Amino acid sequence: MVDDVIKSLKESMDSVISALKKELVKVRTGRANLSMLDGISVEYYGTPTPLNQVANLQVADARLITVKPWEKSMLTPIEKALVGANLGITPSNDGEIIRLPIPPLTEERRRDIVKKIKSDGEEFKIRLRNERRDCNDLLKSLEKDKEITEDDMHKGLTRVNDTTNEYVKKIDDILTEKEKEILAF
Repeated sequence: MVDDVIKSLKESMDSVISALKKELVKVRTGRANLSMLDGISVEYYGTPTPLNQVANLQVADARLITVKPWEKSMLTPIEKALVGANLGITPSNDGEIIRLPIPPLTEERRRDIVKKIKSDGEEFKIRLRNERRDCNDLLKSLEKDKEITEDDMHKGLTRVNDTTNEYVKKIDDILTEKEKEILAF
């Protein structure tokens, strides 16, 4: 019974870690990354359509993304969507391809980004702690209902705490790695 609770906890915490990684991929590091364009939709015949479904996206080099629409008539709506996405990047349209030059980040901007990801990391740690609290409550209620012994409950609480600490450390490691990436470029 306790093993099932721990297994469920690990699955929940894995999903928190995955969500953090997805969030951090969107953070601009001064390096061209197609994930910066995730979530941008373009009006295509009256329907909001993901950018990657109306154009070929490529990282030309470390500081340049190119967007080549499959239909030339889509150049203007794509450019409009890119400007409206508030990426902090000014697209340049040459009539066939839209280029997105990634400007280098200033030192001040890098520090602001690091502060933001640390703040985001704290929010994800809170989510882990909420999972721990829910799991602890479940173990206590199982003991109260006599489905597990008091000994098993205490061992389970210790395992839950150890698991939470392990996942908090994973978040710290991920954030440290991202911080190095931001400050290094």
